[in-house]
This record gives sequence, C-alpha cells and structure tokens, in this order.
Amino acid sequence: MVGIVGYGAYIPRYRIKVEEIAKVWGADAPSYKKGLRLEEKSVPYLDQDTITLSVEASKNALKRAGINPKEIGAVYVGSESHPYAVKPSGTIVAEAIGATPEVYCADFEFACKAGTEAMHVCYSLVKSEEIKYGLAIGADTSQGAPGDALEYSASAGAAAFIFGKDNIIAEVEATYSFMTDTPDFWRREHQHYPRHGGRFTGEKAYFRHILGAARGIMEKTGTKAEDFSYVIFHQPNGKFPLKVGKMLGFSQEQIETGLLVPKIGNTYSGSSPLGLTAVLDIAKPGDRILLVSFGSGAGSDAFIFRVTERIREVQDKAPKTWDIINGKKFYLDYGTYAKFRGKILKA
Repeated sequence: MVGIVGYGAYIPRYRIKVEEIAKVWGADAPSYKKGLRLEEKSVPYLDQDTITLSVEASKNALKRAGINPKEIGAVYVGSESHPYAVKPSGTIVAEAIGATPEVYCADFEFACKAGTEAMHVCYSLVKSEEIKYGLAIGADTSQGAPGDALEYSASAGAAAFIFGKDNIIAEVEATYSFMTDTPDFWRREHQHYPRHGGRFTGEKAYFRHILGAARGIMEKTGTKAEDFSYVIFHQPNGKFPLKVGKMLGFSQEQIETGLLVPKIGNTYSGSSPLGLTAVLDIAKPGDRILLVSFGSGAGSDAFIFRVTERIREVQDKAPKTWDIINGKKFYLDYGTYAKFRGKILKA
C-alpha cells in the first residue's frame, strides 16, 4: 500500500469581506454571496508568500507523520505564485523543515492543479520504491486584478501531504488524469495579473475536465457516488463544486466538509488539497474519499483514498483546517488589503 502518512494545512489570519471589495468597485455584493457563495477570503501578510505558507503546512504534516524529515526523499511545491521566476521554492522549503541535501526537488506549475501534480509524482516515486517518503505541497498567494471578478475570490493558503508506505492514514486506491489544450485562463511572463475567458472558463474548462476525470476514475474502479463518504472538487467559487457534484450524483452533505471557498476564497493550487485536509480532520476508518482538482489550460487529476485505522491517532496532532479558518482573524479595509497585495506602492 502507498498513501498519505501525514498532512497539514496553513491559512493566513487576515481576511477581507466581499462587501468591502464590492463597495470600492460599485459591484453587487449579494450576487457574489448568494450566487457564487463567496463571503470572505484570506489575505497573506506583507511577509508571507508561497514559501512561508508551504513551510508552515509542511511542519504540520510532519507532526502528524511523526517521521524524521531527513527521511524525506522528494520535496515538490505546486504553485502559480512562486516568489521567484528563476529560483526554486522547494529548496528553501526542504532546508527549512530539515530535509537532507540528498533530496529530489522541483517546483510545479499547472495553474490550480499544480498541487495535485506534486501529489501524484510523490505517490509514484514511493510506489516505485525510489524514495521512502515524498512531500507534496499545493500553495498559492493568488492574484486578481483590481476590479476584476477574480479579486473577490483569489486568496492564499497551503496544504502539504507526506506520502509513504508505513503508517498510512489514507491509502491511494486509484489515480486518473484528464487533459486538453483549453486556454481558459493564462498569465504571460512579466504580467502581474492573470487573464481569463469569462464564461468560457465554466462549461468548456472547469466542468468538462472535472467531469472527465471524475467519471474516468469511477469507471476505472467500478465505483458510484454512493460509495464515497466525501468528495472534494476544485473550488473557484462555492457554486461550481455543488453543481458538478449534483451532475455526478453526489449530495451536498458529501461535499460540504471540504468546501472551504465561501470562508477563505480560492487558494488556487491549495484549493482542493486544503479541502482534503478538512475532510481528513474528521474522517473515520473505512471512509472512501474522492478528490478531483482542476487547473486551467486545462486538466484535472483525480484520486480515490481509503482511510485507515491510524487516522484517529493523527487528527489532533496538528491544527485542524476548520479550526484555522474559524480561529482568530483580522479583517482588512480595501486600502490595507491593496497595500498587502502590492496593488498600491509607496512613491
């Protein structure tokens, strides 16, 4: 068996409400709250970036795994907001958590599914016995142009998973990927903010690929919606995951635990991985979990996990995701938020 032996989450404490953004741009806040189920989002502090978020999430994963970080053979960080264009995030994370120099390391990019790509590679390296443990991270401090629809959801957070063969808490039963060249969202070199295809990002991109990956893995494994205790989809907003879940036959109860976007926004590469951490926090032995990510450009990765008895031993060894979300928060006005995100600069 190969699976997750430790997991961790981290979300900044700073928040901004959708009403605060809407009043600056004259937008209709209720449409974001009711239609897209967006209430507020996380905001990274001035000294927080993808690397610092990744380190915090990884430390929490190590607490649950109970392993020596020197046993980690690979560190992969998936993000579309790496602090450096040319300099890896992974080497800093690896050294910060105490990994040895003899470690495979790389940064991954695939829009919002870079984190699940890292998970798949770590899983595969462990399965092939190339490494004993692999650390996969999905983290972002995502960007949205002032006044753009993305500004209401683009947020920050990180999820980390350690894969191995010993003391597994969630076995990987199957994986599946579905990819096409669908240019629904992009950001060229030297551009600060991404651009998107508006409504084109829905049916042609998100729904086509989530459905393709979910149906593919369920057909591969002979499973149905009722065989799963929980399902997590990528969360660009609160509406899309519920809609695609209904199309696949899942109930709202199966989705709600891992649906974090109304309270923290879209953490991009951390989106569906963070949803998985929230589910693992309350999962019981024997529970089956379906995870389906989505990344623009476009593609989806799907995983089926089965929770083991060891889950009860590790759930309380690090902060739980919903406890982080509902813990101490600091709300920002738009001006302070714009300063934190580099939208206004000192002359």
